[in-house]
Amino acid sequence: MPNFKNSLMRRVSVSTFILGALVGLQSPAFAGAGHSGGHNDGASEIGAPGEISDVRRTIRITMEDNFYDKEKIIVRGGETVRFVIENKGEFVHEFNIGTAAMHAGHQEEMMMMMEHGALEADKINMDMMEMDMGNGMTMKHDDPNSVLLEPGKSADVIWTFPKKAELEFACNVPGHYESGMVGKVRLQ
Repeated sequence: MPNFKNSLMRRVSVSTFILGALVGLQSPAFAGAGHSGGHNDGASEIGAPGEISDVRRTIRITMEDNFYDKEKIIVRGGETVRFVIENKGEFVHEFNIGTAAMHAGHQEEMMMMMEHGALEADKINMDMMEMDMGNGMTMKHDDPNSVLLEPGKSADVIWTFPKKAELEFACNVPGHYESGMVGKVRLQ
């Protein structure tokens, strides 16, 4: 069985890479979606990092291959939420709060991470995350509205939502968003 699993992972990795590359060729680039200034460059548009002392509610989200256990989350405008994110899949996944345009731009950067070897289907090469990917941009993934997790890992995101916005949470690993790993954030 281990050979089957490794073979399957390689095929899924290559398929995901190719799908992501094809979609990336059709996607326009959007300013402010990248790592150079952080995933949350449009902070006033998407909210801001929250303080643990302001959290009144915790939402648990499980990531699998390639879906979240929730398709939608409902929050109040101005609410600070603690998200406990767990990756129960066999592949690397991301939880990222942003707009559709931010995700489209970020997907191109995630493709670059795979091309440079910083990201593999089931592994994050942390030593490569500081590497200059061009224009002084790195792939550290330390922005407060996002976590990138290897299989079996978990992390928290504490986020204060804006009063109004059209937001979604998504995994921008190549091919994952396109396969449906995205959910809506409904502000009340």
